[in-house]
Amino acid sequence: MSDRDDALRHELGWTGPEDSDYEPPTTAARSAAPAPAAVPARPPVDFVAPTPDESRPPAQHHRSDAGDDTGPIAAVRPEPVPSHPRPEHPPARSDWPPQHAAPPSRPAPPGPGHPHPGHPWPPPAGYAPAAPSSYADRIPVRDLVPTRPAPPTRGWRRVLHTLTFGLVNLGPSPDEIREAELEAGIRGVLRGHYKIGVMGKGGVGKTTVSASVGSVFAELRPDDRVVAVDADTAFGKLGSRVDPRAVGSYWELASDQHLDTFADIRNRVGNNAAGLFVLAGEASPARRRILDPAIYREATSRLDRYFSISIVDCSSTMDTPVTQEVLRDLDALIVVSSPWVDGAAAAGQTMDWLASRGHTNLLQRTVVVLNDSDGHSDKRTRSILAQQFAGQGQAVVEVPFDSQIRPGGVIPGTRGMSPQTRRKFVEIAAALAAHFPRTDDRNRERF
Repeated sequence: MSDRDDALRHELGWTGPEDSDYEPPTTAARSAAPAPAAVPARPPVDFVAPTPDESRPPAQHHRSDAGDDTGPIAAVRPEPVPSHPRPEHPPARSDWPPQHAAPPSRPAPPGPGHPHPGHPWPPPAGYAPAAPSSYADRIPVRDLVPTRPAPPTRGWRRVLHTLTFGLVNLGPSPDEIREAELEAGIRGVLRGHYKIGVMGKGGVGKTTVSASVGSVFAELRPDDRVVAVDADTAFGKLGSRVDPRAVGSYWELASDQHLDTFADIRNRVGNNAAGLFVLAGEASPARRRILDPAIYREATSRLDRYFSISIVDCSSTMDTPVTQEVLRDLDALIVVSSPWVDGAAAAGQTMDWLASRGHTNLLQRTVVVLNDSDGHSDKRTRSILAQQFAGQGQAVVEVPFDSQIRPGGVIPGTRGMSPQTRRKFVEIAAALAAHFPRTDDRNRERF
């Protein structure tokens, strides 16, 4: 650019860049443009804001930007300017916001999604939205599919059901329903082993009760193995009531070192038609061997590997060492008595003997059986004895006379019994099953 052009620029008042296409604004435009606001001077570093006068009332301001509300709002006092710049966001603190902070003077106006000013929708503690039900859950199966009662199995209801070719079905009788409930209790959950002892004086039907109750468990619990053990040292007859062909005994079972499977132990025990196995005692007087606690413990420990329920026919003499060993390992007990005064007195002495030796827990799991083995008992006497034993907290079951099991011989199961006799043995087994262990605690206290 020449000196003449520079002089012309100063004469015309050009102050823009020295580009060739730049044109300065006209005088009218320069006069219409507003003057820029003066930028306040930045306070020095050591500047301290003056303290406001507390005696002066705060100024009241009015707002007109919130609809018709033009009322006064509290003025906010100016805060002192800190010496360092305030961060854009406050640091995260466990006590944020401060508990002493004053609430805002006016709640925020309701926005979309809030039903009331200042009341949002926080979910309550522990609230979980209900999951929508499935289509299958909404189908009323019970209303759509009619339920049919089970056909009766005995009595006049069964006769009526048969004569009408099933058109008239009144369902089971209350007695059948009660029996089904008892059988369901016998089939209940059992964890670990369960050992039941049977005690009583000679001639009251102790061995018959042992074989009959064991047959009930074997029939109603086919998935479990049930064994009857003859622990009567006075030539017990349990083997002849279950399986006379059983040749094994305590000594053969305890001395056999090759009992690795159930097939091995199966050759040492007998069984009846109901599936009840039996470990017979010493039946032959020709070779009299005395059963001692060590042999009993070794033999029964091997049975525990393969059998869930054991019915132990104890000796009528309670002071024998074998009986003492049996009592240490029992979960429940059956005390058999005749329905006469002398038999009931012997049963009472047995229970007193157990209580005096600390077997109080075992007595709470004891069932008293009034066995009418000859059919000549008095009904009034049976009723009085039942009330006396029940008053001590024991369950009492009266077994009627049954000519089919009285003469002796093998008890093949409960099929050959009369319905009344079978029902009573089912009640005995159900009372014992009520104390089944529900947890697998093999070291539980037994007496």
